[in-house]
Amino acid sequence: MTVRTRFAPSPTGFMHIGGMRTALFNWLWARRNGGSFILRIDDTDAARNLDEALQPILDAFRWLGLDWDEGPEVGGDYGPYFQSQRRHLHDAALQELLDSGHVYRDFEPKEVTQADAERQKKETGVFLNSRSSLELSESDIAAKLEAGEPHVIRLRVPRDQKVEIEDHVRGHVEWDCGKMSDPGIARDDGSPLYNFACVVDDAQLEITHVIRAEEHLSNTPVQVLIYQAMGLECPQFAHIPFVAAPGGKKKLSKREQYRNNRSFQKLFQLSDAVLPHIGASEDLTPVLVEWYQQVGFLPAGVLNGLARLGWSLDDSTEIMSLQTILDNFSLDRVVKASASLDPDKLLSFQTHWFGQLDAAEKRTQCLSILQRAGLIAADDDVATARLDNVLALVADRLRVSGDILTFDEFFVAADQLQYSEKDFQKRLMKPDDALSILSEIRSQLADSGVWSESALHDIVHGFVESKELKFGQVAPALRVAVTGKGKGADLFPTLEVLGRDECLSRIDRAIGLAESART
Repeated sequence: MTVRTRFAPSPTGFMHIGGMRTALFNWLWARRNGGSFILRIDDTDAARNLDEALQPILDAFRWLGLDWDEGPEVGGDYGPYFQSQRRHLHDAALQELLDSGHVYRDFEPKEVTQADAERQKKETGVFLNSRSSLELSESDIAAKLEAGEPHVIRLRVPRDQKVEIEDHVRGHVEWDCGKMSDPGIARDDGSPLYNFACVVDDAQLEITHVIRAEEHLSNTPVQVLIYQAMGLECPQFAHIPFVAAPGGKKKLSKREQYRNNRSFQKLFQLSDAVLPHIGASEDLTPVLVEWYQQVGFLPAGVLNGLARLGWSLDDSTEIMSLQTILDNFSLDRVVKASASLDPDKLLSFQTHWFGQLDAAEKRTQCLSILQRAGLIAADDDVATARLDNVLALVADRLRVSGDILTFDEFFVAADQLQYSEKDFQKRLMKPDDALSILSEIRSQLADSGVWSESALHDIVHGFVESKELKFGQVAPALRVAVTGKGKGADLFPTLEVLGRDECLSRIDRAIGLAESART
């Protein structure tokens, strides 16, 4: 048997991180078994689908390196791969089921069915359809169709049977058909509902393994019965745990913002530090794959995190490359319990993989962010060269490439430097002698014959000793004057990277601003 798995998103916007985890497991199972991974677009819900929303989904797959063997933009022998273009297959299958009597047109008014359901559930806890429409003759049905009477096409559940499956994750699962209502599988215009379209498409695509989140387990008995009614062999099922919000068991949702979720705070701090400066969509949150790409995660970091959402290599290994995950992936290591997204782990995975990049790769990652933020022009060779020196200084502090924006002081001109109001007040305004000290150290820096880390160290420390000052009276004020911040990279390498002229210009500007504020 050639393994064939599929992932079937609806084009409703950016790719959900939980959906991508499910897609990853499908991709891994297909690749691990030398099979095919199919991407099918379930776009039949016109009210929810957006044509322009497909590309972000495809982009997310490509960014992570999850290629598909069949589907949009690559084609295949089992197309079309858009559900909306497969109506002829749905219609043919529906007609076969109508002809065989496995489904029927239910003309019972909706309000009657609802009232009957409420009564039965109250009395017995189970609702079974009356199937009154089965008593209609062919001529009666034809007349109702001619009159355009609303109805739904239902599967006729065999109430004397059980549906049983051996799930790769859940084990043996069974359902008593005697407690199942007849599900609608198509609207009165013949357009298919989810369970029916899903079965027809999976069967025609020859899907061998349906790997999906556990919330779809309730769809399984209906789908198995449709397979049986169509005389088809069922695929194997693996219902993997859904991805839960941090610290809980509630499914991670696109609709939630999670701004108030404490576990998400580090990620939202990244959002605030990066996204507004690079022109990224304001709709992006850590629930979406696109968010991770925009703030500067690496595919390796995201994939490492996704793989650990419900699967493990063993009881101790955390850091894994995609190749390691692929070489060891198996469905029997997938857990049943919900998999809670852990932002701290995601950041730790990302930090590890970012640290594995060589200097040139880090440069490429950070340069892209800086150019998008307008801090380095594409043709600015001087600033680009400075980036190498900056990275040599701060690379070990970067978790994602977007973190380079926290060191924007290296990439702006003196007259564009933004000062932290808190640090400016603390270091340059409150101490009475701050400006006089800053002016004196500025003079000594200007007279320095050599502008190097060691020379600058000696100048500042020599000044502190000669004036009988404390280092804390000089260095913090100098840092704020030159960088606009109270914290940052080591002071003397920072001064060296910025250069003599830039540092002196910034000190002059800081003194001028402070003097103006004092008058």
